[in-house]
Amino acid sequence: MRKNSREAIVEAALFLFNTKGYSGTSIRDIASKAGVNPANIAYHFQCKKGLLEHCFTAYFEPYIAELEKGYSLLDEGAGLCLKQMVENVLRYQCQNTQLTRLILREMSIDSQMVREVMSTYHVKERYYFKKVLERGMNTGEFRKHSVSFAILQLKSLLATPFLNIHYVSEVLHIQPHEKYFADKYSREIFQWIDGALCGSPALPERRIVSI
Repeated sequence: MRKNSREAIVEAALFLFNTKGYSGTSIRDIASKAGVNPANIAYHFQCKKGLLEHCFTAYFEPYIAELEKGYSLLDEGAGLCLKQMVENVLRYQCQNTQLTRLILREMSIDSQMVREVMSTYHVKERYYFKKVLERGMNTGEFRKHSVSFAILQLKSLLATPFLNIHYVSEVLHIQPHEKYFADKYSREIFQWIDGALCGSPALPERRIVSI
């Protein structure tokens, strides 16, 4: 079935933003790639910034919904809940590789749009991760750990394959958009959860004394 002009515009924008960068892409570039008149972009999104804002919303609304699905299992155990959240998010990211790549890269830029995203979607994300980690620590399922650093590590694990897509695909020969990746990488993150959060505390490091 032929895509409508709105879908074609979004698809073209994702491709061009990822290959030429947001600043290096013009409305005419997007229109040409999508096979539409530039006026169609103005009709649907007003301007290039409006198109980028649409991409942010299109990414984060389902992302938060996937987190919430996993979070609903919290009463069945913090570990199970966190693993379900990870699996849900990872599958979503793998099914939307180009969108995920764009959004994660744009989130590294200090802009008004990014600050607005952090004050809404990222605050919700932190809330869910924080509640799960604190529940696990309070019940003894997770060992005592810095919640902020645990969230930082978890987010790094989830984002790295998509932020470094060329390294992952061309050097490691791993394809994040293929189904096997979500299955395999989910298990790898589960091992991190079991070892870093559920495992025994590491022994203190011995200080090296110069002689």
